[in-house]
Amino acid sequence: MVGATGYGGQELVRLLARHPGADLKVALGSSDSDQPRTLPGLARTWDGQITAYHADALAGCEVVFLSAPEAFAATSAAELLARGHRVIDLSGAFRLKDAAQRARFYPATPDPLPDGTVYSLPEFDAAAVPGARLISCPGCYPTAAMLSLLPLARAGLLQGDAIVDAKSGISGAGKGASERTHFSENHGSVAAYALFSHRHTPEMEQALGLPVTFTPHLVPLDRGILSTTYARLVPGVTAAQVANTLRAAYAKAFFVRLTDDRMPEIKHVVHTNFCDIGWKVDEPTGRVIVVAVLDNLLKGAAGQAVQQFNLLCGFPEAEGLL
Repeated sequence: MVGATGYGGQELVRLLARHPGADLKVALGSSDSDQPRTLPGLARTWDGQITAYHADALAGCEVVFLSAPEAFAATSAAELLARGHRVIDLSGAFRLKDAAQRARFYPATPDPLPDGTVYSLPEFDAAAVPGARLISCPGCYPTAAMLSLLPLARAGLLQGDAIVDAKSGISGAGKGASERTHFSENHGSVAAYALFSHRHTPEMEQALGLPVTFTPHLVPLDRGILSTTYARLVPGVTAAQVANTLRAAYAKAFFVRLTDDRMPEIKHVVHTNFCDIGWKVDEPTGRVIVVAVLDNLLKGAAGQAVQQFNLLCGFPEAEGLL
């Protein structure tokens, strides 16, 4: 795998090292100048050494995970595909289908997308994964929003736009230090950011087919997302229809747990690959509120990538994730 030093990358190393069907041959950094290092927190789980990126080091690997910045992923994925590897990418480089949107939010991504690219939310796109050459994993915020609304949108129960108000732990910002991620700036505070400009907005709109107003917030937690989504129902849609639609959509989805009208909490999903979803319908006004919680480093990143790996290789979907 590539990008093993980041928060998501370290989670991937931990998951793959324990996965009964995976053989973690090599873990690399996301730069050819990275100094060799170990991961003390994974001692006795994985005692290997992370070395600088070099494509030759991945020779013999059937599947390569990319957990690296978009610009690096955009260039290295092309090289890896040319060498015959299948790639599971956790960055945003290949998520957007519209070329103009990619140029705006991910300018380093080549156009057109590589042949065999599949954007996959496992609960809805599992059938497309086994034939993919490059699997693009959804972002953490879009994962929560899509799992909240996609069943309702596809069933034609929604109209107008949607509002996504989401709170994320600070690890969602990655390991790069900044004033915004400084402990003293975040402890005891909550802050909104990137209003009308967050690159996850077009990803949500692409999947849902609805205009989305997205407001993300940083909260003083190390990990976890709570997403509260507001939408309008088509006139006449009942609370029972909403409940039945969600239950039918996730009847066989192992990693989605419906809590009905008990609102889920972050503490119930951290360090797991589960997404818990609760909702409430106000029939007189035709409004629905859906609350979803997940661990941004697992279901929002590394865990979801391992789900894709299981689908790609024919393993049970929960293999190595419990």
